[in-house]
Amino acid sequence: MRRRGGAGPALAVLCAPAALSWAAVWCMACGAVTGQSALAAALSPALGAGEGYAVWPLWPPAPSLAPAVQLLFDTPQFFVMFWNTCAQAFGQVAGQLLAGAGAAWALSRLRFRLRRPLLAVYTVLMLLPFQVTMVPSYLVLDALGLMDTMWAVILPGAFSAFPVFIMAKGFDSVPRSLLEAAALDGAGYARTFWSIGLPLGMPGILSACVLCFLEAWGAVEQPMTFLKNQALWPLSLYLPQVPASALSLACAASLLMLAPAVLVFLFGQDYLELGIQSAGLKEG
Repeated sequence: MRRRGGAGPALAVLCAPAALSWAAVWCMACGAVTGQSALAAALSPALGAGEGYAVWPLWPPAPSLAPAVQLLFDTPQFFVMFWNTCAQAFGQVAGQLLAGAGAAWALSRLRFRLRRPLLAVYTVLMLLPFQVTMVPSYLVLDALGLMDTMWAVILPGAFSAFPVFIMAKGFDSVPRSLLEAAALDGAGYARTFWSIGLPLGMPGILSACVLCFLEAWGAVEQPMTFLKNQALWPLSLYLPQVPASALSLACAASLLMLAPAVLVFLFGQDYLELGIQSAGLKEG
């Protein structure tokens, strides 16, 4: 029988980084229910309005929903940018499903002459940071007349190489014997992809969608580069515009922006695990 004496220290080592991560969320939650005057008084030295040391309140002295009420009822700009964020994030995910799933299936299960070079190109594109592709993307979008529109953010994300790579690894676990049986039954490429590839590769597809949604939801550089009209900005560009004199409002906005990402992650957590597992099961 295994000894369980080492479980306590191991649990403590694992809980310490988790506590540090949750500390930031807890401070943000406390700031969201703390009145602006109380929060400003506690942080006045950091804001240059007092002497001594700034101490973030770990518990609101007088909890108040005034910041949330002000954000939800007196800040229409927040809602505009919230729906902009939804349109850009879900638009990219939808584009990745339509364009990426078929490409991933072809790279994973079909055998053609330029398959390996094309897969290498996808891998290189996936490794390139946005700073490298920013200028070419800007020139292409400007030539197409799409600059300063929603499509300037949606289209580059919809044709990203990263989800194709993740979906292809998920499709690698589809048994080739099923594909051969489908071919013997007279199923074509499209029917095989629809009836076998999509159901069995769903963990990889959903894991790619979850990861890409989280990336699109918090994107900063892409909308900052391609969108000059502030009416099209997402929430990631709204939060830096909140003045230091409205810290409680900024905390409330940060919590509301964090909520959809947390819900999507919790919904797709099992699919992420299945996608990672299926990526390790490859059949030739």
